[in-house]
Amino acid sequence: MSSDVKADGRVKSRVANYVGFFEKDSSKDSKAHQDNRLENYTDVINGYYDGATELYEYGWAQSFHFSRFYKGEGFYQSLARHEHYLASQMTLRPGMRVLDVGCGVGGPAREIARFSDVHIVGLNNNDFQIGRARKYTARAGLSNQVEFVKGDFTKLSEQFGENSFDAVYAIEATVHAPTFESVYGEIFKVLKPGGVFGVYEWVMTDAWDPSNPQHKAIAHGIEIGDGIPEMRTTKDARNALRTVGFEIEQEDDLAEREDEIPWYYPLEGDFSKAQTIGDYLTVFRTTKFGMWTTSTAVWILETVGLVPKGTWEVGETLKTAAAALVEGGRTKLFTPMLLFVCRKPQSS
Repeated sequence: MSSDVKADGRVKSRVANYVGFFEKDSSKDSKAHQDNRLENYTDVINGYYDGATELYEYGWAQSFHFSRFYKGEGFYQSLARHEHYLASQMTLRPGMRVLDVGCGVGGPAREIARFSDVHIVGLNNNDFQIGRARKYTARAGLSNQVEFVKGDFTKLSEQFGENSFDAVYAIEATVHAPTFESVYGEIFKVLKPGGVFGVYEWVMTDAWDPSNPQHKAIAHGIEIGDGIPEMRTTKDARNALRTVGFEIEQEDDLAEREDEIPWYYPLEGDFSKAQTIGDYLTVFRTTKFGMWTTSTAVWILETVGLVPKGTWEVGETLKTAAAALVEGGRTKLFTPMLLFVCRKPQSS
């Protein structure tokens, strides 16, 4: 094994090089920077997640996504309900073979497998996350129902063959693709005729104006803080789905619902919005003191060599992301939960 690769699959140089793909100032982040990220999107994504995965698990959960909140609903319950809602809108049924595109450490796959009694194949291009996903799934006693494989989501048909799955879903993952068409087109190929694709997509909304410097800064903050080569729009996602052949049966931006508790509240560090006693710890981590505590701990771990060099810098970009995500949510310029439920025509 190369000295650059840790035993857990993380690649030291990828973590160290991650922030070099971005200019912190959005006005200086040129098309050349963006083109470089798109061309090297696997390095961008893997460098980010090699550094950020443990921070996500510590600060969030094993399900790396946002969710709506009901009054009085706990954080973890909300995450599970968001996953159940997707499965129900897709009408997943027992015995289906389902592909999870960009599965993270497998939190949603385990939850949806239990909820819908389906067999799930989780696809991920990050060795570190795959190892953790398998460990957590074995611990949950679900290894016979949920499996994980390494692969590129722009080459699904090469790996699985066409017409291989009854259903495919993606939860806040396909935004990392170099284009929506490149990943949606492959999902279309591996679905059986009549199969269903459900996705929670990250997009800039119709209110976003790329010529507005403040709007551009929000999008760029999300990009640099979340390992995204390029943020795209609602229209881009809709057009891409239709271009590759999908029939869109449902389109619904769940962030547009008039919820009393906003989806981004856990990032605000505001204890007054915590819904249960257990949620106070989640909120604490995004307070100024909580972020300072985490930052200091990661700096110490990196200094003594317990995490790869560059992990602290990746962690610092999460602060940028949090601020941009909250502002994008408040201004309705960004949504992490644009829901599409699409069908591959029977004639395909």
